[in-house]
Amino acid sequence: MNNRRWYDSHEYTNRAFEILKDMDENQRRALSRDLTTVVKQIKELHEEDEESDVSIGIDRVLGLYKLSNSRRWYDKVSVLSYALKTMSTLPREDFYTIMEGIAVSAQGSESVA
Repeated sequence: MNNRRWYDSHEYTNRAFEILKDMDENQRRALSRDLTTVVKQIKELHEEDEESDVSIGIDRVLGLYKLSNSRRWYDKVSVLSYALKTMSTLPREDFYTIMEGIAVSAQGSESVA
């Protein structure tokens, strides 16, 4: 696999993107709202931590800058694009935890169905 983006090497991220791609518009909209809420809550927690200096790193800043190219499928889904852009400003481990949650939750719902 060609790891071109900073998140490509994380095992659950690709699975989470596959799940997001397979969702219908209503599901994406609902999940995007929930993701944005969770991200805001995580950011508030980091703000309360006085010793927490958060830097997202040059590769992620460059990714946000290149977002205007909108080459990825999710860049063209405005509500999802906003949620993912907001998530990408979190510390890397927080981003990965959210993506793992999406992947694992979907696996759990598939086994129930």
